[in-house]
Amino acid sequence: MFSDVTLSAAEGRTHDGDSPAKSGAPAALPGFLDALIGKGLLVPTGVDGLYGRNAVFEDVVEHIDAMVGRWADGRQTEAMRFPPAMSRKVLEESGYWANCPDQIGTVFSFCGDDRSHQRLLKCLDKQEDWTEDVNPTRLSMTPAACYPVYPVMAARGPLPTEGRTVDLMSYCFRHEPSIDPARMQMFRQREFVRMGTPSQVLEFRAQLVEFGTATMRALQLPASVEVANDPFFGRAGKIMIDIQRRQELKYELLVPGISPEKPTACASFNYHQDRFGALWKIVTPSGEVAHTGCVGFGLERIALGLFRHHGLDVDAWPQEVIAALWGAAPR
Repeated sequence: MFSDVTLSAAEGRTHDGDSPAKSGAPAALPGFLDALIGKGLLVPTGVDGLYGRNAVFEDVVEHIDAMVGRWADGRQTEAMRFPPAMSRKVLEESGYWANCPDQIGTVFSFCGDDRSHQRLLKCLDKQEDWTEDVNPTRLSMTPAACYPVYPVMAARGPLPTEGRTVDLMSYCFRHEPSIDPARMQMFRQREFVRMGTPSQVLEFRAQLVEFGTATMRALQLPASVEVANDPFFGRAGKIMIDIQRRQELKYELLVPGISPEKPTACASFNYHQDRFGALWKIVTPSGEVAHTGCVGFGLERIALGLFRHHGLDVDAWPQEVIAALWGAAPR
């Protein structure tokens, strides 16, 4: 079922009702965003796509993360956690600048002397441009949880015979400001990365497609897995999109109703072939270039799906959903 939040045609704002909009579809934005903010689940910061979260929203996200993390139970995985900033050099070498330059966030800092500091302060007082002595640092914001891990794994030498599987979770940043709450500029990914032979990576991806689908069923969220592509930039990007879709290198787990225009990708299942193995010189025990793949779950997006389909009052969610997230223990 959809949330009981609908859009008032007369006022263009949200109100509580007994049924969804007449079309049978969820309310259009900004109604859902207004409802989330009105309930206190999201806290506006004055920047589109950048929100605080209250304790209820965080509790849901933390239990989604724990639920997704169960895939690693009984498997040989290595858990690693990186901060939401990473080496700018590593990001440059990864090809992200060539593929998605419009989404990158780079960290800048003041690098001037006393005189330039005084100039900066005067500019601030006059509300003029103050960035003359602000320069890029060695840091970039992390666009996906997996990017910092590849050079770390490469530095260890050849992979073991069974390959490696890494369990990651991080805040990520992508510069795509929007009033759509499903397009946050900063969000969390729980991600699993597999390195090894082609068969090892493809088996890993197939297992997680099945696991992700089962997870959505347990949460009573409608979902489908579809061939997809990354948002590659520019003319060359169109060629890469065609290749990625034709070879089915990327699947997405789509949940309808979160956004008004199209289903929202709540997880992605990616096969990089030998691209990152060749780039970072990750090799198998026989010396062949390793293949890699990653599967990422968008924790905030899954939470939004739950609030959208089951309502904003967590205690009123279906008991099966509550049990899937919190177990037998009372909330």
